[in-house]
Amino acid sequence: MNPQREQFLNLKATPARLTAEEAAWCLGFGSHEIPILVAKGLLKPLGRPPANGVKYFAATALAELREDIKWLTRASDVIVEHWRYKNAQKTDAMRGSSPIRHNSTIALT
Repeated sequence: MNPQREQFLNLKATPARLTAEEAAWCLGFGSHEIPILVAKGLLKPLGRPPANGVKYFAATALAELREDIKWLTRASDVIVEHWRYKNAQKTDAMRGSSPIRHNSTIALT
């Protein structure tokens, strides 16, 4: 385990505002998966950060999501679907065929 991650997870009191990397540690996702969850509307950053700016997340909201099995299931399914689509695009590009259309079957409600 990453020493920084281990140190963060062992804090008695976490900061109220967490970076994307800290949010990933808190939720058990990879830091590269947080932008996917934000894009799909499953995770909302604080305020109105610019598209290329640092995004912060409320620790209290993340604590609630950690306990929500339905949300964790949806988030996990969205990540799997994202990578399935990306890998299919890569495979199609290598074969020279036209890319498939992305029709997500995962309900976000």
